[in-house]
Amino acid sequence: MATLKKYNLSGKEVGSVQIDDAFLDIDANSQMIKDYIVAIRNNARQWSASTKTRAEVAHTTAKPRPQKGSGRARTGSLVSPQYRGGGRVHTPRPKFDQHVKINKKEKKAAIRFLIAEKIKSNNLVVIDGKPLEEPKTKTITSFFKSRSLGKRVLVLGESNFVEIEQGDTKQKVTVGNDKHTNMIKSLRNLPKVQFSLASNVNGYDLLVANDIVLTEAALKEVTEWLS
Repeated sequence: MATLKKYNLSGKEVGSVQIDDAFLDIDANSQMIKDYIVAIRNNARQWSASTKTRAEVAHTTAKPRPQKGSGRARTGSLVSPQYRGGGRVHTPRPKFDQHVKINKKEKKAAIRFLIAEKIKSNNLVVIDGKPLEEPKTKTITSFFKSRSLGKRVLVLGESNFVEIEQGDTKQKVTVGNDKHTNMIKSLRNLPKVQFSLASNVNGYDLLVANDIVLTEAALKEVTEWLS
């Protein structure tokens, strides 16, 4: 069993958390992780950039200049690309659906591998999860300094679930809650610090973060989901 120290926001050690060695014993294929990260980045794009071609530009039908007598080439329309306000050529147009499908098993394996790497390198910090009484950026900043955390920090909080019955089956659904409101307000002025619910975590956020700070409940939620 791997043991992680648990701290409060004052930086004091208040206990420990046990993690099964089987959770850390995972060897993910590097190409699989790369494909997963590339898929996340591609799916984040809107693919909606659009410019008008010469067929779509509203314009006058008058000739730009006399067709003969100047020695220059004839020009019949002001929507030609060389004119200001004319149509555009080879510029962004809305594309077809570019969504890349992500295999669920590969997603879980990649996230589990990235979290295991953070644990092995001592870049994962567990906090007791007691909610802040009020938004206090100074409290969070002093905690980060006490643990010597890096420039990019990902903070994970536990999700709030409710069970919905659908016939003979029960399904867990994530619902909003105000438990993390003060934490989010305390973090929003800190550069390169991101907050996310454990149920919404993705591999890209884990990869770019130097350190991960999460509550004990969030750690339990993640390990149960990925095991």
